[in-house]
Amino acid sequence: MADTRSYKGWQGIKRAFGTPSAATLLFFGFGCGLPFLLIVGGTLSTWLRDIGLALSLIGLLSFASFFYVLKFLWAPLLDRYALPLLGRRRGWLFVSQALLMLGLLAMAYTDPAAHLSILIAFVALAAFAGATQDILVDAYRIEIVEPHAQGALAATYTLGYRIGLILGGAMALYFAELFGWRITYTVMALLMLLPLAATLLAREPEARTAIRKVSLAEAFIEPFREFFSRNGAALALAFLLFVGLYKFPDQMIGVLAGPFYLDSGYTKADIATVSKLYGVWLGIGGAFLGGVCVAAFDIRRLLAVAAVGVALSNLAFLLMAQHPSEIWAFFAAITADNLAQGFAGTVLVAFMSGLTNQNFTATQYALLVSLANLPGKFVGGFSGYIVEQSSYSAFFLISAVSVVPALLLLAWLWRRIGAEPAQA
Repeated sequence: MADTRSYKGWQGIKRAFGTPSAATLLFFGFGCGLPFLLIVGGTLSTWLRDIGLALSLIGLLSFASFFYVLKFLWAPLLDRYALPLLGRRRGWLFVSQALLMLGLLAMAYTDPAAHLSILIAFVALAAFAGATQDILVDAYRIEIVEPHAQGALAATYTLGYRIGLILGGAMALYFAELFGWRITYTVMALLMLLPLAATLLAREPEARTAIRKVSLAEAFIEPFREFFSRNGAALALAFLLFVGLYKFPDQMIGVLAGPFYLDSGYTKADIATVSKLYGVWLGIGGAFLGGVCVAAFDIRRLLAVAAVGVALSNLAFLLMAQHPSEIWAFFAAITADNLAQGFAGTVLVAFMSGLTNQNFTATQYALLVSLANLPGKFVGGFSGYIVEQSSYSAFFLISAVSVVPALLLLAWLWRRIGAEPAQA
């Protein structure tokens, strides 16, 4: 077992960067970040708004992202079965990455104005493959290093993820402005060759404990039974509810970000520069700040600070609503939003990683991640209707206030979770 102090503070960050696992996770993070905006985020919604699709339809299309919030439904199969080649994690990872690349290529050659239903089908295919990739990368990250390294290693993963977001966001919008959406999505699809190569070159995680072999039926039942048995029913339910409420303010506004920027009078070049380039690098800074803080401070206080920060950052969008097309307001809102999200993301990843058991890493972590996204994604699907019936300003106020239930539950959990997340 590794020395727990070796991953603390700045030395922990440096050590994480110096390991082969860090380089692997850099590329895996890139592979997870690259397609997200292209299939369930701002780039896709900007494309659809650019061709004149109504906000209500764009909001409904975001339900394809439910593959990302229902990952726990098929994650047990990934824990239970291994493909003949590449190992328990890398085999499925390679298949999911290849399928994702094909899905993006199919989207590139589908005209949404003429064949919207076909595009939706390809978006769903890519979202399923992307969600499966996320399951496997999360399991790989948790299994490849000791639990005490998760805060630092989450930061290295986030670096790759955010670089992927830059390409799938800012660079995609620049390409769309210059070459059109078909060439843009084709180029983005081919960039998936990088994480595919990383999967072939990576090493398979070695189990720190004996991996239990269970039947197919047990594969779907045992991960949940073990989680409730280890924590107790009341505390386990509280953990799941807290994770489900934690990202609600962030997830509510995600799907309408691109349309809001366009409706506020900003060009695609403005959006690419400020939101997808400048903002992403701020997000990387926030993520690394979160990684350092996880090593140094009480996780409970970090969860509270991060939740409040994300809620307050939503209020910063009121500046844009009140000062449309003014670039200073855009910079101010994006600064607050990305710093807060980057910090909160790393803190939440470190917290959730400590709640899993290695026998069921993929399933238990997928359940936690799914719950972290489900409530906000569900409401986000109706966000277009909410804005059309009220205003963007009212919507941002609602999203900020939605943090209150999570903070109340954290107060109840305070003495029950201790200063460190529970370890399997």
